[in-house]
Amino acid sequence: MTKVYIALGSNLNNPLDQLHQAVKFLQHFANFQISSFYGSKPLGPQDQPDYVNAVASFDTDLSPLELLDYLQDIENQQGRVRLRRWGERTLDLDILLFGKNIIKNDRLIVPHYDMHNREFVIVPLYELNPDLILPNGESLKALYQQFENHQMVTF
Repeated sequence: MTKVYIALGSNLNNPLDQLHQAVKFLQHFANFQISSFYGSKPLGPQDQPDYVNAVASFDTDLSPLELLDYLQDIENQQGRVRLRRWGERTLDLDILLFGKNIIKNDRLIVPHYDMHNREFVIVPLYELNPDLILPNGESLKALYQQFENHQMVTF
């Protein structure tokens, strides 16, 4: 079994409900945990609603690509349409970490390529595991320091 961390985000069709529905699909995994839900401004185009974000962790025996396929199936079931990069969406599920693995292929990059710059990822990840050490040896505590005075609201 491998410990994984997944980012959840939504800004369409009642984002809180979208995340709660996604949690129902994920909570059957062993040792499932979910962070608080955080409200955040969009990363990309600003002509879209604010987001609700969270991070989940669990143990899985799926391979990285099997997990990716499973997450994309959940997104599709919840009406995900990819209209533009960093655009609005009913649900976005990203694999942040897959154990201590470093994965780079045409479908998946893990650790998530830009997670260290995203307060809506680092803050809820820190909530779940403040002692986490990333595959590159960097401590999550060090990353969290740049975001500890964040202005995100919790739900």
